[in-house]
Amino acid sequence: MPNIKLNDYIKSLSFEDRNKEIKKLCHLFPEVKEYYKAKLLDSGETTLLEKYVRIINEEFRSNDHPGRARLSVARKAINDFLRISTDDLNKAEIMVQYVEAGVRFTNAYGDINGSFYDSMTAMLDKALKYISIRKMKGVFRGRVKQMVADTENVGWGFHDDISELFSRYFQS
Repeated sequence: MPNIKLNDYIKSLSFEDRNKEIKKLCHLFPEVKEYYKAKLLDSGETTLLEKYVRIINEEFRSNDHPGRARLSVARKAINDFLRISTDDLNKAEIMVQYVEAGVRFTNAYGDINGSFYDSMTAMLDKALKYISIRKMKGVFRGRVKQMVADTENVGWGFHDDISELFSRYFQS
């Protein structure tokens, strides 16, 4: 639907009908409801971040009951959060948390596979681009440096890729 038609439709609604429309959208689409919770509640953004980080950590759980390490589930959590969140720091945080969880998982269970490491590397690259553009390097430098140290004995070129990204974004 062209934007002009949507604007005309919204303008044609009464105040009460607009409220009904928003309530209907919140009921039909949980992401819309989460968006408004994050926007309107004092701790809404933090609660939202915690929810999606929990999903990621559950997939990459590295205790005596290992997670399933479904990349699709963890990436969906990130994508959902990125669509809903309005906070740049939290957006960077969830991407970095994904890679940290993946590093913990591989250190707990050993060699995973190439697609797993490719996903982690791609997400770290995306996160570091985002962080660099928004001038937040100081917030994340130590954590990324720790990832380099924590991947020292990991194969598939994962350590090399993480090290290269650290050098590219933090030592230039």
